[in-house]
Amino acid sequence: MDSWEKLKNECAGCTACSLCQGRTNLVFGCGNESAEIMLIGEGPGEQEDLKGIPFVGPAGKLLDSMLEMIDLDRSRVYIANIVKCRPPHNRDPLNVEQEACRRWLSRQIALVDPKIILCLGRIAAMGIISEDFRITRQHGQWFNIDGRRIMATFHPSALLRDPAKRPEAFMDLRELRKEIRAVSAAI
Repeated sequence: MDSWEKLKNECAGCTACSLCQGRTNLVFGCGNESAEIMLIGEGPGEQEDLKGIPFVGPAGKLLDSMLEMIDLDRSRVYIANIVKCRPPHNRDPLNVEQEACRRWLSRQIALVDPKIILCLGRIAAMGIISEDFRITRQHGQWFNIDGRRIMATFHPSALLRDPAKRPEAFMDLRELRKEIRAVSAAI
């Protein structure tokens, strides 16, 4: 059985792909380790790499605002990424890099054991929901996978680049809030 400390230590020593060579810090994950809700992004950016915490740059500030809109904060969710080290120049993580990190994320999901997973962006949705996931068409839709309710929305960085998508993301957040209430009522 994994423990958080064991998992973090093993992940910190990972050299399964070349991303480890350029990292300042491992960006393992943060938040409530027994949360009912888990958020999964694609990979750390520059600020995350410097601090070792996911979503602390401009996209993180927007994510915090998004969570606040639906009465959530980081104390009620667990946040992780598909890859744990920053891809150079914030490029999308390559498939080989995602595969190298898949075991860490799978073990994090097993430890958190969330009822709900929110994928932040296309890369996360393709890794968690379906390889052919289309974020522009399928965001806001619920999927049942391994006994969990899973949905994807736009990555906060995408919303910073294209504010016109924010109303759609807000609708996704409203769906998330409804699902959280439904899950909580069923307990």
